[in-house]
Amino acid sequence: MNPYSGVGFFEFFGLLLQRLFSGEPMVSDEVQLAVLCCSAVACGLVGPFVVLKKMSLFANALSHTTLLGVACAFLLAGTTGMLLLGALISALLTAAITELLGRVFRLSADASIGLVFSALFALGIVVVTVWLRNAHLGVEAVLGHADALQRSDLTLALSLLGFNGVFVLVFHRQLTLVAFDENLGRTLGFSAVVWRVALFFLTALTCITAFRSVGVLVVLALLIGPYLTARLFCQRLGQLLLWTPVLGVTACLIAVAASRSVLSTTGVPLSTAGILSVVIGLQFAVAATVKSLSTRRTIC
Repeated sequence: MNPYSGVGFFEFFGLLLQRLFSGEPMVSDEVQLAVLCCSAVACGLVGPFVVLKKMSLFANALSHTTLLGVACAFLLAGTTGMLLLGALISALLTAAITELLGRVFRLSADASIGLVFSALFALGIVVVTVWLRNAHLGVEAVLGHADALQRSDLTLALSLLGFNGVFVLVFHRQLTLVAFDENLGRTLGFSAVVWRVALFFLTALTCITAFRSVGVLVVLALLIGPYLTARLFCQRLGQLLLWTPVLGVTACLIAVAASRSVLSTTGVPLSTAGILSVVIGLQFAVAATVKSLSTRRTIC
């Protein structure tokens, strides 16, 4: 029996703390929370660089262009592992063509991403319509299954967190230069193209890996929302890299507790992913209101 059954919102946190120090095996609610928190930290480490480099549209485009990779992988193999590999390859193809259009035809980032996004998404729809009309593509590879997470998802989320953490720690200087000032990076001897592609790859890997577990909606929210909230009160990148994951984890705790509380009191199984996205939006709204009120008091 799930120990969180019948538990209210605030009781959830007390029971969670109690079980953390008891050493008992993880139950489904705890696995779900752990996966979401790992995804929040992984996205929080990449999100500041993504927004500073104005790549938010690229992350959104990946949620659609991966359809082509998933469809082609299903035609070739049909296994879940191949679906994820196909999604990653299509994401890297999106990044490569976007970079090529920008360099060769001097298109702006948003224009090239919009062109690649529409073309690859349309091609994916054609593949599905012509060859896979009656096939089940395992849509969880793109849309996620945040309310039915398993230990294998936790392993994947921990791997993503470890990779992002090491990558950002080791290449922090290069990522900072490519996000703020590519010309300065060239002056210091760094290849702007190489590190821009590296940031594309890191963003694609984060999105594709997290898509399977927590879904497109949550990944986009975790990449952008906590950073925008943290930026209202922090100006230094080091502070942003700390508070963005903290705000993401806080939103995950609130969302899982709220989802369990609603299920316990009303019997209605609300989507945890949907609640989490709403909580992230509310975080920003509250923070912006507080910032605005404090600014007005300072002026007065």
